[in-house]
Amino acid sequence: MIGQSVKLTKIRGIDIGIHYSWFIVFVLITFSLTTRFASEHPQWTLAEHYMVGIATSLLFFSSILVHELAHSFVALAKGMPVRSITLFVFGGVAQIGREPDRPMTEFQIAIAGPIASALLAVGFGVIAYLGGDQFERLSALAGWLASINLMLAVFNLVPGFPLDGGRIFRAALWHMTGDLTKATRIAAGTGQGIGYVLIFFGIVTSFTINWFSGLWLAFIGWFLMNAAQESVVQVSVRSALSGLAVEDVMSRDCPVVPARMALAELVREHILKTGQRCFIVVEGSRLEGLVTLHQIKAVPQERWAQVSVG
Repeated sequence: MIGQSVKLTKIRGIDIGIHYSWFIVFVLITFSLTTRFASEHPQWTLAEHYMVGIATSLLFFSSILVHELAHSFVALAKGMPVRSITLFVFGGVAQIGREPDRPMTEFQIAIAGPIASALLAVGFGVIAYLGGDQFERLSALAGWLASINLMLAVFNLVPGFPLDGGRIFRAALWHMTGDLTKATRIAAGTGQGIGYVLIFFGIVTSFTINWFSGLWLAFIGWFLMNAAQESVVQVSVRSALSGLAVEDVMSRDCPVVPARMALAELVREHILKTGQRCFIVVEGSRLEGLVTLHQIKAVPQERWAQVSVG
């Protein structure tokens, strides 16, 4: 499992999964494509409409996977770990283990996705052209995939973090300012602004042109806005923890108690008087372990006099 997702397979050590919301979106896109093909090609049978619709949906999500794999393979080539790729309601996310070490690395990873989508658009466009009327169903399938991959490439170049264009924008800001945290805040602010714009136009579109397209646009805006906010928090936390070792935050005030001490005595003489919540347990000069307040609470109070800490 990858969060709220179903794990499918591994590619070069990367877990590939699909979020539960993907199934809902798959059904909606398949229904939309089936309706579209039925309108554009009424001479096809109902079975053909559904078959081409389902095949197109599957290839669409495969295209998104190729987009994310492009990011991931460049990241791996730069020595950055990639934990997983998850396809979900608004596309896909590659979970890269750490932030890039320099702006150029950020740029190269970010641009790889749109390039992959653009190449897919060209490939599907060629298939649609060569298919012609002789292979009408293949041409219809490839034609839609060519246009949607081109839209995916262009949309991802919008300079709103965490879209690919936003990451390219952040790389440029990072290069100019030398400050990743500051660059992230600015790029994420742009992403939030674009998110609000998409929500506004999505609502307007829902009431004036097409409710489904408008709703989809508004949801994308909402997702972009929230993702930008979360990205700022993540980078701020990483910046705050940068350079800290475990010893800098560990507790150093755990008193030493003998293993044969009863829990009742430990509570009465130490916990109630000092407020300490953890104790190092020793037997002579040998370390036995650690006892915490949480572990003590798990023992019934009537047994505290009979149970020792060791």
